[in-house]
Amino acid sequence: MAYNSFDNLGLVKVLTFLQTHNTEYLSGQDLSDVLRISRVAVWKHIKKIQELGYVVESKQKMGYKLLANSELLLPWEITSNLKTKTVGKRAYYFDTIDSTQNQALKMALDPANDGAVIVASKQTGGKGRSGRKWVSPKGGIWISVILHPKFDITVATLFPIASALALSIAIEKTFSVTPELKWPNDLTVNGKKIAGILVDASLESNKIESIVLGVGINFNVNVKDIEKTLKGTPNFYGVASLSEQRTDVRPIQLVQIFLEELEKTYKALNAGQIKKIISEWSKRSSTIGKDVELNAAGDKINGRAVRIDEDGALVVSDNGKTRRIIAGDIIHTSK
Repeated sequence: MAYNSFDNLGLVKVLTFLQTHNTEYLSGQDLSDVLRISRVAVWKHIKKIQELGYVVESKQKMGYKLLANSELLLPWEITSNLKTKTVGKRAYYFDTIDSTQNQALKMALDPANDGAVIVASKQTGGKGRSGRKWVSPKGGIWISVILHPKFDITVATLFPIASALALSIAIEKTFSVTPELKWPNDLTVNGKKIAGILVDASLESNKIESIVLGVGINFNVNVKDIEKTLKGTPNFYGVASLSEQRTDVRPIQLVQIFLEELEKTYKALNAGQIKKIISEWSKRSSTIGKDVELNAAGDKINGRAVRIDEDGALVVSDNGKTRRIIAGDIIHTSK
């Protein structure tokens, strides 16, 4: 099952009318007359709307009434009232897919997909950093965002930092909890992983053609099942679910606010406001000021994390000597 935000116009018209008149019953004839479609078409759209998780009550001689919206991250829900200029203005939804990142990479070079969001209810081959598997069951938020940036290639390595900052702000706004940012691209709550960031860039002649941001959020997942799967894997330090913090937040609320925050940080990068992003990220970091152990390209490094540089590299100090780490696995060895 796959949908996008620009097809399915009949279904969306019926749904929108139900949503804007959800205090009353609407007869099939009324819907047919107002929307200028047949009553058979109205009935088919209502059936599909119900299949997508919307609760629509049907009463003889009265008509249809929308009682509850779907919890699925459907494309028209994402784009509806979204306060962005580019990010998220086009959306694609898949019930099950191997990886939203793989799909986004195929679509990335189409100029029409600048800012497009690809969402899956479930991934069968979710991608983590360094080729690792990302467990992606139903209940999580699994999305990829396509961008065609204006910033220089030297800034691209800072993009994961900026994206993690945007997600942290969005979670804080919706859940009233501030996730900590673990270098290079994890978000944690009480020391356990709540979300992760993955970035794939397409380059040509030192120019960025496209960037695909992959985001995995443990929104309402079975933590024990995921931990059983991942226990014993390298660098595993526990899993948390946002539903443990609050149960009254809908997935669409978090996704829309994240897309809005992402566009803000993306604009800041395009405008060269690098110091501001680094400063805000550092305030939320669980890594800066900690003793750490790093595995970078097979080289083990121990020291204290003192800051991140303007390219997102972690600066580690050991006995007065400093080293810059561009990428690697990290363990916090002090609290």
